[in-house]
Amino acid sequence: MEPATRRYPPNAFFVPLAGLEAGMVAALVFLAWMSVTAILEHRSFWTPENLMASVFYGGAAIRAGLVSTTFSGLALYLLLYSLLGALFAAAFRNRLSRLRLTLAGILFGLCWYFLSFRLIWSSVAPLITSLHIVRTTMWGHAIYGALLARYPVYTAMEPGPARGETAGDEPRPE
Repeated sequence: MEPATRRYPPNAFFVPLAGLEAGMVAALVFLAWMSVTAILEHRSFWTPENLMASVFYGGAAIRAGLVSTTFSGLALYLLLYSLLGALFAAAFRNRLSRLRLTLAGILFGLCWYFLSFRLIWSSVAPLITSLHIVRTTMWGHAIYGALLARYPVYTAMEPGPARGETAGDEPRPE
């Protein structure tokens, strides 16, 4: 008897795509974490996105609430963090156990935090580094990294019909 679902090993093309998907999901959870904690800090729900929008609009993007510039910050977060997910999946492709992959993801997220918030954003958009909440952002990146490690879940491919069979044929017991 065959198992009910067959799993095929992911090829080199599907792993970065699974990382892209995991990066998008992790980025959405990261942004939800950042937005909810911004409310707890008595800030606007859209503060993280508005801070990221300052890359394009400078200080004019720093507003309370949802404004037209917020969408550019949201898009930049989703694009950048999804691409980081694809990079992570391509780098660690099926090389680590689940626990080690989770730890590597957390380390990756924290390294990205220190690289981006200490080096990149301080020169590109200094408002981001001066106005973000350090502890919340670090925890958010740790959560983001832990969720990145779930990319193998997205590499599971649906089994297709076996060779010589059509989709409607059922294998006959012999």
